[in-house]
Amino acid sequence: MLTAQQASVSFGTSTPAASGPPALQRQPVPKLSDTMQKLLKSIEPHVDADTLAGTKRATEQFVLPGAIGQKLQELLEQRAAKKDNWLADWWLRSAYMEYRDPVIVYSSPGLVFPRAPYRSLDEQLAYAAKIVSAALAYKMLIDAGKIKPEAMGKIPLDMSQYEKIFGTCRIPGRERDSVQFNPRSKHIVVACNNRYYQLNVFGPSGGLASEAQILAELKKIAGTEGARQRSEPIGILTANQRDGWAKAYEILVADSTNRRSVEAIQKALFVLSIDREIPQKVGTDDIVTASDLLIHGGGSTVNGGNRWYDKTIQLVVAPNGINGLTYEHSPAEGQPIAVMTDFLIEYVNGGKHLNAVDQPELKKDGSVELPFNVTPEVRSAIGEAAGFVDKLAADIQMDYLHFTGYGKGFIKTQRMSPDSYIQMAIQYAFYRLHRVPGAHYESAQTRMYLHGRTETIRSCSVESITFARAMLEAGRDGRAKVEAMKAAINAHKAYVSMAIQGQGVDRHLLGLKLIAKENGLQLPELFADRGLQRSAHMRLSTSQVASRYDAFMCYGPLTQDGYGCCYNPKEDDMWFGLSAFRSNPETDVARFRVSLREALQEMYEVLVQYGEKPKGKL
Repeated sequence: MLTAQQASVSFGTSTPAASGPPALQRQPVPKLSDTMQKLLKSIEPHVDADTLAGTKRATEQFVLPGAIGQKLQELLEQRAAKKDNWLADWWLRSAYMEYRDPVIVYSSPGLVFPRAPYRSLDEQLAYAAKIVSAALAYKMLIDAGKIKPEAMGKIPLDMSQYEKIFGTCRIPGRERDSVQFNPRSKHIVVACNNRYYQLNVFGPSGGLASEAQILAELKKIAGTEGARQRSEPIGILTANQRDGWAKAYEILVADSTNRRSVEAIQKALFVLSIDREIPQKVGTDDIVTASDLLIHGGGSTVNGGNRWYDKTIQLVVAPNGINGLTYEHSPAEGQPIAVMTDFLIEYVNGGKHLNAVDQPELKKDGSVELPFNVTPEVRSAIGEAAGFVDKLAADIQMDYLHFTGYGKGFIKTQRMSPDSYIQMAIQYAFYRLHRVPGAHYESAQTRMYLHGRTETIRSCSVESITFARAMLEAGRDGRAKVEAMKAAINAHKAYVSMAIQGQGVDRHLLGLKLIAKENGLQLPELFADRGLQRSAHMRLSTSQVASRYDAFMCYGPLTQDGYGCCYNPKEDDMWFGLSAFRSNPETDVARFRVSLREALQEMYEVLVQYGEKPKGKL
């Protein structure tokens, strides 16, 4: 992890950061027979014996010599021999650029920061200036190649995602989006009351604006007569379904004034959203309010239009200490964003300052509002997007669990992997609530390979369901419950080990599917198999995004009848960001939160009595 002390380095002319150590290997293509065996095992908890037998026959036929599976495997291996990473561009395209649901809720996570001690508008702006300076300090570290290289044990990890955090923007397109990179940009964009302001932070000679200079400009922006009057929510267009936004985008940028304003936003290093009023929902608290703001802005009438959701990084500074960020997921995974988050929080809390002085040329330029001409067609598109976003914001239910009974410190005394333990707690919580196995997605980073992104960990297993049933069996001996828990955790650890090495099921299946499409071949019947489809209907979408602070990431479920569950395990406590759709009669995020808390407590109680005896005081 980075320390705030690193922010005190001298910042000169920036140089590109290294993409990663030269020792990084190419991501391998798994063996076809291995993937079929893992697939069968992961399907078993979700189907009856007859369905499983049918899937087994389908996989056996798929891998026969001369069968379609072998042909696709050969084509995939040929692709892998020609590319640094056979999956990288496919993954960006299929998982993000061609994904047509909106980025809000479905793709872009929010990261809730600890509540800050500001209350007035002046204090809010001072905090905003501080966190902008912190983000610029981090940007300079990236440019100077001073980000500490990360490793998994002794294996170096690809660091290229860090280079894509700043200056990056998603561009809408009909059927397929694109990504634009502007790492040498010299400005940020400030959103206030649905208006956008270009704020230059680097001078022509490379000098960086001081925090005091940034604060003075933020005060001008927030204090102007224009900024106090709410504009039409142009930004809500970026929250619409992608094809709807792409259509509106063409209309919007047909006007030259609008095009210049949009391009200025797209080229910015990041967006800072200065939010104003926040109506708090009945029965919620500030943390739920923060989750709502960072996922969808509270809808079109709150702060949903005070955003530009296509930007990779969007810092949000709301009233009463609520703050955090939302990020467009396509360029980077959650952990690099969490590493940056720790830096930002430590920078702000530690009272750090950039070695920057007022830049006279920036004083002269100041901040400039980016104008928009709102034609009747654009206004109609805004109305359409606002209606869609408001309906979605009303449907998604955000929640959280701050579990204070214990943290990863206790789990480690039991000689168990904290991540695998928490995954089994989530499995158990779902099963005890719904009494059916829940297909369960956990993201594993594959950054040990050049340009590696993620693989799916299929956390629901025969062992996890055996464990859940053992915990629910009233007469079951406590020692037997512990043994079932250990078996489930070990099975999960084994899958994690395979996944981080690119040896999971899901990315290989995607590769086989896409290579068939690329070569004009008919999609094999295996992909329509009932068992495969049941195992891929991920009712639990989970990931560990660790932070040293009381911060957590949150996002929406993968399925309408599922839950989102992102967690930050600390030494003595744990944070969980939770979500579900209100419209689905089968799910209830409040009940899931209770079930998760009780699952964690029940696991603790059985371990205290029958597990490893911790040495010394916890």
